[in-house]
Amino acid sequence: MATFVLVPGAWLGAWAWENTARALREHGHTALPLTLTGLAERADQGGPGTDVDTHIADITGFVERNDLRDITLVAHSYAAAPATGASGRLGDRLERVIYVDSAPFTEGMCMLDLMPPSAADELRRQVDASGDGWQLPMPPFEVLALSGSLDGLDEDRRDALRSHATPQPFGTYTQRLVGPTEPGPGVDRVLITCHDFTGLLDAGVPMLAYLTQPPWRRFDLPTGHWPMLSAPAELADILDKAVS
Repeated sequence: MATFVLVPGAWLGAWAWENTARALREHGHTALPLTLTGLAERADQGGPGTDVDTHIADITGFVERNDLRDITLVAHSYAAAPATGASGRLGDRLERVIYVDSAPFTEGMCMLDLMPPSAADELRRQVDASGDGWQLPMPPFEVLALSGSLDGLDEDRRDALRSHATPQPFGTYTQRLVGPTEPGPGVDRVLITCHDFTGLLDAGVPMLAYLTQPPWRRFDLPTGHWPMLSAPAELADILDKAVS
């Protein structure tokens, strides 16, 4: 059985993994959802200096404090950035890394690189106007839908996401990833692609072509960008399959 460390994306905390973690435990695995600094129940621990390095330290510190071995690190969306950094630092504690509707970052890359300059500028204005200069509130759903599929999120799930979401420390979007970023050569590498990322890979985007080749393995999950909310049991089934 596997030990999963589950890292949520922007605006989310460990709460988002609750149903998937429960299903993984029913499969016999150890499932350990993690809340990153400045979010959810750790919102009061964040500040203007909270950045990707902070979240890398959250992941590596959690693994080391709990003396976890042979872990499967699961990163959803934004969490791909700190999970990439953690993968390069965990050494032989890491058995497998799984990116959920996301992909590893390259050294020197930041979240704002993933969007047009005009969109990045708009986020900066939001942070200055309503985030005390360092927090990014979760956008309205009609804005989220421009960059991430909402498929599978009915009204109740959207209400839950909105009510639990906390502003994202903006330093995690602006700081560029610093190495090491490459996991060990024996680390298993897996993609779980939902509608957004499936479309990118199937379109043959050149910068993502390496993800369609070994050592990468791919599992498709036909739902939107938040599968732990829209299809938690199905996500757990795929995670179980990926480690079996």
